[in-house]
Amino acid sequence: MSNYKNPVKSALITFAAVAAMPMIANAQGDYSDPDYPPTNGLPNPYVTVEGWAQMPSGREWGSTSAVHIAPDGEHVWVAERCGANINACVINDDVDPIMLFDRDGEMVRSFGAGLITWPHGIHVDNDGNVWVTDARDNHSGDQPEPDEIKGHQVHKFSPEGEHLMSLGEPGGAREPGYFFQPNDVIVGPDDYIYVGEGHSNAEGSPGRILKFNPEGEYVTHFGEFGTEPGQFMQPHALAFDSQDRLFVADRSNDRIQILSTDGELLDIWYQFSRISGLYIDENDTLYAADSESNSLGSTQHRPDWKRGIRIGSAETGEVHYLIPDPIPNCTGTCTAEGVTVDRFGNIYGAEVGPVGGLKRYEPRYMP
Repeated sequence: MSNYKNPVKSALITFAAVAAMPMIANAQGDYSDPDYPPTNGLPNPYVTVEGWAQMPSGREWGSTSAVHIAPDGEHVWVAERCGANINACVINDDVDPIMLFDRDGEMVRSFGAGLITWPHGIHVDNDGNVWVTDARDNHSGDQPEPDEIKGHQVHKFSPEGEHLMSLGEPGGAREPGYFFQPNDVIVGPDDYIYVGEGHSNAEGSPGRILKFNPEGEYVTHFGEFGTEPGQFMQPHALAFDSQDRLFVADRSNDRIQILSTDGELLDIWYQFSRISGLYIDENDTLYAADSESNSLGSTQHRPDWKRGIRIGSAETGEVHYLIPDPIPNCTGTCTAEGVTVDRFGNIYGAEVGPVGGLKRYEPRYMP
């Protein structure tokens, strides 16, 4: 959830255009029904801004799924995969994958070169510390020396880039150890650290939420790989609402699962579709990035659902808006995987491909 104190009651109603548009809710039904009808026919009160964030001269955008607003509600943190997708941060180990942009899209600082293999998820806590999940290792090609092994860890940095903490073993570990393919991390309202683990649909893959105390010591974990309630298949993104409920984007099960901080299953929602990215602001507005529905050429990926960013209520579950995929005929992973919003109501979508980079979606002004 958001870390900043938003002076605006609701970012969406700050703008006349958004306020003037009807809040179109879903047809009444059971959100926990896996066959919930697609929420496709919704208004889009946003305009897409390409090329908002400016890379330094000579550097091109690569894949990114990691974006999070800073505590001031204006600066934007991004973790990018060093100009490509797979192995680019291994080959280009002098490139900083973690970057901070100001409200005008100018880079303020960057860091993390040589420390992270494949940045996947990012979270900024109330103190401005930056947490990044590294969801791959650097074992491709020649086997690195033991002291050079990296990946499958969670890293904590100060806002200035000082490395403060690592969770997990370099190179990864399978259960009962951790991690293997950690997707996302978040510091909860109890100051405990929660990590979603498992980025594969293959039987035997991890699919769980791990919980650590503020010192980084393992406490417990919730769930296991599977399709039943309380099980997970690619727990891809995490967010907390104002009621201290943990929302898990259970991507390959096409749903959100809502948990208590003790791991109790509170609810299951299907109306936001196949979610890769989640963000909940202080007004309990939920931003859900669906980057895979109807895109990978398989009926298992919800062919009747449109990709894009769905915006609704974490309190009621209603879906109000849909920012559609800007590449509607894309056959790969498209549109935003990561999503966040600033205090002015601008949404930021981090894209893995086919081009990668960051888009900004601004609420429309109307006379």
